[in-house]
Amino acid sequence: MPTSRTRGQRAGLTRQDVLGAALALVDREGLKVLSMRRLGAELGVEAMTLYHHVANKDALLDGLVEQLLAEVAPRGSSGSWQADLRNYAHDLREALLAHPNTIPLVASRPAVTARNLDFVEGVLGTLHDAGFPLEVGLDVLFSLAGFVLGQVVTATGPGHADAAEQVRNLSGVDPAEHPLLTAAAARANHRAGARSRFDFALEAMIAGFEQARVSG
Repeated sequence: MPTSRTRGQRAGLTRQDVLGAALALVDREGLKVLSMRRLGAELGVEAMTLYHHVANKDALLDGLVEQLLAEVAPRGSSGSWQADLRNYAHDLREALLAHPNTIPLVASRPAVTARNLDFVEGVLGTLHDAGFPLEVGLDVLFSLAGFVLGQVVTATGPGHADAAEQVRNLSGVDPAEHPLLTAAAARANHRAGARSRFDFALEAMIAGFEQARVSG
């Protein structure tokens, strides 16, 4: 005869279930509402049950970062480290934009979990195979992640202006006093906007990474 199961002993609950529910809750209502009790209610279990899957609130927050970065899992090597870095940068940007409530968390926590370390190990291996010294490859990875995060924070922060609005803000500049700035703003109107600016900066970084790879 099967034993009775209490609400806090719900069968089949996994760490992935916990992290997925936490991310969905934060997406919907923000980081401030996240607690073990609230998350347990979302999953239909007692809060204490969650401690079988995440040791404490800090581990849960690290797991949230892990859950987001899982959406940036490597697509597999394309045979070009430049293309792999472009894919990583764009995938990270899209994941952050898809989960804007997690951005302050990603910006403030190293989230050194086993899954995240496996991800970093894989990217570092790709760069090392391409000829980057290990320490340079680590600089490349951290620099690129910081660039993407900074771009997204700027694009989503309070009072942010998109690329087109930034250009429009220059419409009142006196061309007699600032002729170069006026001309640059006029030409910028023909560019594609924020994505174009992101790609421009990304390509400049990749070109710089090539120099670092060659010089070691």
